Amino acid sequence: MTGEAKRAHPLLWVPSLYFAMGTPMIAVSVVAAIMYKNLGLSNTEIAAYTGAMYLPWVLKPLWAPLVELFRTKKFFVLAMECTMVVTFTCLALALRLPIYLPLSIAFFWIIGFASATQDIAGDGVYLTSSTEKEQALYIGVQGAFWNLGRVLVSGSLVSLTKILFDWAAAGRPAPAAGPHPAWFVAWMVVMLIIAAILAATALWHYFLLPPGSKAPDAARSVSEALRTTGDAWASFFRKPRVWMMIAVVFFYRFGEGFIEKIGPLFLIDRREVGGLGLDNMALGHINAIGTVVFVAGTLLGGFVAARLTLRRVFVLLAFCLNVPLVTYFYLSHTMPTNLTLIAGTVFVEKFGYGLGTVGMMLYMMQELSPGPYRTAHYAFATGVMALNMMLTGMVSGKIQAALHYHNFFLFVLLASIPSIALAWLAPFGKNPDANQAPAT
Repeated sequence: MTGEAKRAHPLLWVPSLYFAMGTPMIAVSVVAAIMYKNLGLSNTEIAAYTGAMYLPWVLKPLWAPLVELFRTKKFFVLAMECTMVVTFTCLALALRLPIYLPLSIAFFWIIGFASATQDIAGDGVYLTSSTEKEQALYIGVQGAFWNLGRVLVSGSLVSLTKILFDWAAAGRPAPAAGPHPAWFVAWMVVMLIIAAILAATALWHYFLLPPGSKAPDAARSVSEALRTTGDAWASFFRKPRVWMMIAVVFFYRFGEGFIEKIGPLFLIDRREVGGLGLDNMALGHINAIGTVVFVAGTLLGGFVAARLTLRRVFVLLAFCLNVPLVTYFYLSHTMPTNLTLIAGTVFVEKFGYGLGTVGMMLYMMQELSPGPYRTAHYAFATGVMALNMMLTGMVSGKIQAALHYHNFFLFVLLASIPSIALAWLAPFGKNPDANQAPAT
């Protein structure tokens, strides 16, 4: 390991690295939708604009080999964090302009590509700057701090917007039409806070993040990187029953993909249009605690899969992911006003989501990735999963507008059927490369 004698202890950089990776991704994929709802956009517009923002995570396998070619992985981490500091700052300032919408969308796109590149480089630092023993020891720390970024951005900072709104709106009458100007102030402050957090982590990483070494089989030139990527793609599609496995990965979160954007919007939308009328404070608390419940589900799902093997529990895990989607159908028909009941019902869905997600991640690792290009094939598989989330997210708003909330959540339940059916038909043990040593 290059420069191991001078390397800082992993606990000094692993938590901050994955916290800084989770924070911008959740800002783009989750929080942007809540912000645009507060700023008066329709669900159709929100879903179309923010659903498409998954594209960087769909495409990131295409430029991942190039990160190996230039400078160090630490350089890319720092460069992307600094890029996002500038971009979040520009996003905050753009919210004060009449043309804030196209500008903010453009800045979210830049943040998305920077965040996806940071993911590539950050994972590379972790894999090449720590031993296998350390990787196993700190994998839980990695996941915990990534989710801590989620708790902060989609939980605490969303709740903070309600406090900031009340402060900015004090003594200012609401406009006759359009969003209250106080929402622009609230979200401007939150975006500046995210920029400050990323600036602090970039400074911390400048001093403590290891440089990361090149993988032994890393390409030495752009042409070699492109050729290696082409070989990885070709070998991926030569796997037995690969199209069936791709279908399993794509449809596994099909129902969840439709609900990801619309679920939070339903919780805060006005009751006269079928929403539950929660404020940002309540939504932030639900998101924060819901993330903890989600993590508990993943821990239980991992334990069950380890004890019983993935093949035996894969269909069960698919049921755990999809059946709890009935919670939103229940909420949209009963329209409860009790916050504890609403939160508890959402937590049931979050726990099932955590349980079921384990099945998808393990299926990609154990069945779709093995072979001489294991890392690349896993990246391709995660790209397929992200493609589902992008496409379903983009159209979810238009479907919800046509069906209204109560019928939309019935549609979501029907859309979850392919997930369970394909989990039942999923190929196992068909990959002849499965027993080969994995390559990085």
